Amino acid sequence: MRETLISVDVETAGPNPSNYSMLSIGACLVDDPAMSFYIELKPVNDAMTTEALSISGLTIEHLEEQGVDPAEAMQHFDAWISGAVNDDEVPIFVGFNAAFDWMFVCDYFERFLGRNPFGHSAIDIKSFYLGMAGGSWGETSLRFLSPRFLDGRPLSHNALGDAQDQAALFTAIAEDAAARRHPPTTKRSTT
Repeated sequence: MRETLISVDVETAGPNPSNYSMLSIGACLVDDPAMSFYIELKPVNDAMTTEALSISGLTIEHLEEQGVDPAEAMQHFDAWISGAVNDDEVPIFVGFNAAFDWMFVCDYFERFLGRNPFGHSAIDIKSFYLGMAGGSWGETSLRFLSPRFLDGRPLSHNALGDAQDQAALFTAIAEDAAARRHPPTTKRSTT
């Protein structure tokens, strides 16, 4: 089956889904970032870290009033994925530090829908870059990658904006990897 790459970013109330809520989800097709999804979720509890909330700018009070119930939110996300992926394709989760975003998305899909439409398929952009370029894990941070691939712009910490920037980052890294594998050939002079 063909693969459809979907860039996903989440904002959360803390470092793990067993204790903290997922607050928002942003997603877009890597090949078409305008084809996108965004939703804010009601918290499942009141646990939070000040650091996590300061990063996202979201508040528990706003989300308790305006957020979508997690089960309904995951149904909406599942429906968007189904609409974005053709019948002969499978969705592949793409994330920047996918381990973090993946654990929340996987947990919420399993907890509230009983299944994960991504299965166990995820691409971590940081690992992809490390495998392509070598170096150290520290050199996969946005501090190093943004000047090279995103014109120096930082992530906004809005889940949709970050998902779209991640799609641009992954595309640029993949193009760089392809250019390294297939450098342009030069014609030899016959004179």
